[in-house]
Order: sequence, then C-alpha cells, then structure tokens
Amino acid sequence: MSVVEQLLPLAADVELTVDGPKAGTLAGEPIESSAVLFAAGGTEIGIWECTPGSWTSSKDGFGELMHFVSGRGFITDADGRWEIRPGAVRWFPDGWTGTWEIDTVVRKVYVLVNTES
Repeated sequence: MSVVEQLLPLAADVELTVDGPKAGTLAGEPIESSAVLFAAGGTEIGIWECTPGSWTSSKDGFGELMHFVSGRGFITDADGRWEIRPGAVRWFPDGWTGTWEIDTVVRKVYVLVNTES
C-alpha cells in the first residue's frame, strides 16, 4: 500500500466568498469575505478577510480567537491599541468592544466559541 503525500491548504490561499460591506463602518468602504471550514456544537472555524477601512466591533454571545496571516492595521479597545500583522494572535472574550483600523487587506484564521448555553 502506498501513501500519497498531500499538502494542506495555506490560509493565505483559501478561496473566500464575498460577504459584502462591513457593518459599523466609520471610514472607507471595507468589504469582508470568508470561508467557514467547520461549524458544529457552538464552534465555528474559518478564514476571514477584509479590505481597508475602519469600523466598530463587538463580541456578543461568543468569544473569538484570531490568528492573522496577512495585512496591517490596528485594533483599539479598553486595554490599548493592538497592531495587526502576520503571526499576531489575540483572544476577544464575550462582551468585548473595540474599533478596527485596516491599512492593507487583512486575513485571519478565526475560531468562534458560543458562550450562550
């Protein structure tokens, strides 16, 4: 029996579906796109991307782990101003609020965890 070696897809290469304009826009015309890789039992894992712009954001009923794979910008919240860059990782708990400022297209791998139950 032979084993066929296969490459796993790179997060930067996953094909996304355009979701449309980002809600809560403060500046620019950010457009978000995504691909859900897994969804079950209150957990969703996927890839998300957004074009430059600024918007407000919140986590209500879920927490989110983010691992950024490309792009540049900042996220500002009650704890400070956080730089978005390739390799950056951040957990946003249920109840989190903040503002995103994207300079170049940002792509991230995300995990949403439902906290309502």
